[in-house]
Amino acid sequence: MNVISPVTREVEIAAENGERVPVVSGYAMPIATLVHACHEKTIDEGLKALGANDLDRGALDHILTYCAELRCEGDAATCPGCKRRTEVHGIDTLDEFIARHKEIVVGDGAVRLVGQGTETLTTPALAALEKTWSGENYWFWARRVLRKLRHGIRRAHIQGEPVAGPGETPAVLLVEPQLADNIGMVARAMANFGLDDLRLVAPRDGWPNEKARIAASGANYVIDDATAYPTLEASLGDLTYVVATTARQRPLKKPVLTPEEAISELRERISRGERCGILFGRERNGLETGELANADALVMIPVNSRFASLNLAQAVLLLGYAWMRESGKGTLGRVTTYEQPISTGLNLGADRLATKEELFGFMGHLENELDRLGFFNPIEKRPSVVQNLRTMFTRMALTEQEVRSLRGIVATLSKGKGHSRKPST
Repeated sequence: MNVISPVTREVEIAAENGERVPVVSGYAMPIATLVHACHEKTIDEGLKALGANDLDRGALDHILTYCAELRCEGDAATCPGCKRRTEVHGIDTLDEFIARHKEIVVGDGAVRLVGQGTETLTTPALAALEKTWSGENYWFWARRVLRKLRHGIRRAHIQGEPVAGPGETPAVLLVEPQLADNIGMVARAMANFGLDDLRLVAPRDGWPNEKARIAASGANYVIDDATAYPTLEASLGDLTYVVATTARQRPLKKPVLTPEEAISELRERISRGERCGILFGRERNGLETGELANADALVMIPVNSRFASLNLAQAVLLLGYAWMRESGKGTLGRVTTYEQPISTGLNLGADRLATKEELFGFMGHLENELDRLGFFNPIEKRPSVVQNLRTMFTRMALTEQEVRSLRGIVATLSKGKGHSRKPST
């Protein structure tokens, strides 16, 4: 890669295989490489992985802005792997992409796709090539990283902390979770219901993962304390009792429990000092039968028999809700400095129910005005109509404020205010 010309102090244009490539000054690194690393990990971890720890935040801001604002278009430059390059070359199909290469080596080389170009490319599988050939929207990724750089991680100001000590809640174990977003949503569900011990078995995209932290929406303490294990056996090592979730019937001679039954058993064992856990499977196909064999009991959630599959975070949330419900420690909604705990039923806040005296006063006021305006006609029906009105207003359980408002309405309708006092023309 040879530098052709500097664009700014932070960005240069280099030549590589006949292409003009925007690179980070002093690193001979395509900007897309930098964006990819900082997007997949935290910014600091991305820079460290690239050996660019000394790249200061000001320079990084300028580089990301260059990419985010597509300034490369004005410089007639593109990065390897960027969707802009395939668009510039007018490549609209996978066949055209293959034809522009000399050879594309698939996997171990047993399969090779021969084209008419000069560049050789490797891909782990044909399926991967089919998904990635058109390139990534690196300018969109750059905008995300730029927001993270300037404003910090979304909702990072929200602080949480475990509500129980180590071992006082069951561990939540995710086997080979595929999406970091799902891990983050699981962490959020755990924080909702007082669970904090998150264990990950061979997460596909590695750990830690910034996407999981963002999806956690403030449940950062669950993410920060989460532990990744290479094998299921390693994650279960310190536990004495484990229940595993499944939607399919399995040929295993194990107790089958509802969420409520499972939580009751977990609580009893934890109260005796045992360490317990709840095992959840992959997003795509759940737990394998061999993995379920490591559990002491199976948990099956009551569902529609024709559509039994649950989203991973939903399954964790249902078990978490059962845990919090049995503990009796949950609150109805949030409680803050200005919001006190509430209970079920009518929530009056700072108001109060009207007294009978206040209610009788309103109804007397209403009946007098209705008498004056001739509402009760014929007059012999007055007792039954009054009875119906009193029954209706008594059933409403009006507050003191509501009674005052109703009296004001009656007064306005009967006497009029402002323009309403003037006779109509």
